[in-house]
Amino acid sequence: MESGKILELRQLIEACKSNPSFIHDPSLSFFKSYLLSLGARIPPNPKTEPVDVDDIVESDIDLDDSDLVEPDNDPPLKMGDPSAQVTPDMIDAAQLAKSRAIDYISQNKLDQAVEQLTEAILLNPHSAILYATRASVLLKLKKPNAAVCDADTALKINQDSAKGYKVRGMARAMLGLWEEAASDLHVASKLDYDEDIGMALKKVEPNVRKIEDHRRKYERLRKHKEEKRAELKKQEAAEAQVQEALSALKDGQVIGIHSAFELEKKLNAASKTSRLAILYFTAAWCGPCRFISPVYTNLAGKYPKVVFLKVDIDEAADVAGRWNVASVPTFFFIKNGREVDSVVGADNNALERKIAQHASPL
Repeated sequence: MESGKILELRQLIEACKSNPSFIHDPSLSFFKSYLLSLGARIPPNPKTEPVDVDDIVESDIDLDDSDLVEPDNDPPLKMGDPSAQVTPDMIDAAQLAKSRAIDYISQNKLDQAVEQLTEAILLNPHSAILYATRASVLLKLKKPNAAVCDADTALKINQDSAKGYKVRGMARAMLGLWEEAASDLHVASKLDYDEDIGMALKKVEPNVRKIEDHRRKYERLRKHKEEKRAELKKQEAAEAQVQEALSALKDGQVIGIHSAFELEKKLNAASKTSRLAILYFTAAWCGPCRFISPVYTNLAGKYPKVVFLKVDIDEAADVAGRWNVASVPTFFFIKNGREVDSVVGADNNALERKIAQHASPL
């Protein structure tokens, strides 16, 4: 072997010694399978739980939350009876109350404005604009939850209420509900755009983009986590198959084969563990076979990681027929399910030479 390759192999082994978990790297699966085929004990793969990325944690995002307010939990304001019969006089009285509310708003007497708008709503509970107007005042009072409640009612009455969408979008922005806020504000801008909506969107949309980027990042992490889990399951299944195959083999012993099914099982086990298998055809009446059989048994003890199989052609004639055995003793050398060499006759030197040649992993 070239000195450069020997150095690389030595470096690989030193790396595995310093960090045993290194052997679980998918790129080294061939080396790991080979070690298992030799009966090596592989340290368990450390089961460190990855960070749970199933939920988006917005606290991890650098959002502009300078205008957020504490959610209000005041008792709900009085709402009108949607089934009430409203007379023209009640509508006129509601308009007067609304006018007084507008005056209070201009004087920045917001609590009084809310009182007047509540009176108007009780008089005319079918007016979407009254609810939307009270919602806008509640917004000025930094009561976003109450504003959202009124805006919802306004939109139930009139699903095309631009003011309802606008106020609800701004209230949701105050609560940090950025994506919901952006959705409302975009609808409001289509129905009746104004500068306030534009300014609100300039504040909300950058946060929405950051959240979307954050979600895409976590989706990639989630996908990567799922792929790693699938790869781990695949590796564990492969290791289990190797261990199962090893349990079917007998290191250092000659395994008698009595049927084609039994032979197929042993050859599959040899392939899964990357071991050389030797298929020896013999017969009780064969003189040369009596000479070579003890040699074959001794070689099994000398090469314990080679699978030594033995078939009596009279006992398992179907197996001999499948392999077209014309004389005994005959030896077939099989690697990964494929015949790579053979020896015909009781030539013990040729037999051991070929075992040494094909059993070598390098």
